[in-house]
Amino acid sequence: MAAAAPPPPPTPAPEAPTGLPDSDSIPVGHPLFSRIRLATPADVPHIHKMIHQMAIFERLADHCIATESSLSSTLFNHAPFSSFTVFLLEVSPNPLPKITSPNFTPIERIVQLDLPVIDPEAELFKNGTNDVVVAGFVLFFPNYSTFLAKPGLYVEDLFVRECYRRKGMGKMLLSAVAAQAVKMGYGRVEWVVLDWNVNAIKFYEEMGAKILTEWRICRLTGEALEAYRDTF
Repeated sequence: MAAAAPPPPPTPAPEAPTGLPDSDSIPVGHPLFSRIRLATPADVPHIHKMIHQMAIFERLADHCIATESSLSSTLFNHAPFSSFTVFLLEVSPNPLPKITSPNFTPIERIVQLDLPVIDPEAELFKNGTNDVVVAGFVLFFPNYSTFLAKPGLYVEDLFVRECYRRKGMGKMLLSAVAAQAVKMGYGRVEWVVLDWNVNAIKFYEEMGAKILTEWRICRLTGEALEAYRDTF
């Protein structure tokens, strides 16, 4: 009688997944590495260019008289969050270099896109020696609510450059301001929106904001303001 055949060798146990693609696989999508950080005086040239682009978009270019010099002399005279503060949005197709700040921990996100972003102004908004570019900003400062008896934050400007819109960047910027308000124990965040900008209105409502249509903006500026110079 023939001897019995030896048992087959045991099947190797499957390896646990690492969450990383195989080295020879093709990545799905196009990651856009994004970061929100505190702006510094060195960022003024980029901020100035974006303010000008925002004025054109809002059909108010004839009202925009800001210069790099006037921004430099007024924006960074106080500690962050105690007065005018600017969050800057930077993006790159590659991982961003690490940075630190004593006043604010940068917020980093990776946005997966179906197609790469074609930025026709990448060289104009290039920030540093790598492929990092400035994509947007938000400028805000403290105000106060007597009804709540709490300070709040007022958003003066929120802007994302055109090729980076509809990718969650505006939500990222506004969420950073709202999160900072909560962190500081503030009662609310407020801003205004042009009545014809229906896309922005819808976006703000989707973020949970209430549009206060019963209120109107009152403003003294230019000659009307100067008329009060020698009142007292």
